[in-house]
Amino acid sequence: MYMQHKFISYIGATPEKVWDTLIGPEGTRAIFFDCLFQSELTKGSKFAYVGPGNDGEETVHVYGEIIDIDPGRMMSVIEHPGPSYYENHAELTSRITYTLEAVGETTRLTLVNDQFTENHPSFERSEDN
Repeated sequence: MYMQHKFISYIGATPEKVWDTLIGPEGTRAIFFDCLFQSELTKGSKFAYVGPGNDGEETVHVYGEIIDIDPGRMMSVIEHPGPSYYENHAELTSRITYTLEAVGETTRLTLVNDQFTENHPSFERSEDN
């Protein structure tokens, strides 16, 4: 079975502003529970969302590798849940792809989360909501 979540949002801002919100310190702190996005933002580079949590102020909530990137337009990553969430965190992966497209005065943000490993708890939980 192919498991996928797809979300489309229209945001009253430019693609550049939405991109800055997705990766910049002010944006990620606001939308990801006071976390910072850490990465070199190049294909093949590692990334992590780090902030307050189970392991203190430097808790790694999500980490992985950037598999494709076109800054300001698209980013695709393979992610793992942070080590404090699951003992087998390194075995649990999914792909997340953000795509930004200007539509008039707004930006269409498409987020696709797919390629989940079998029995990934994040997929199971999101199906209940």
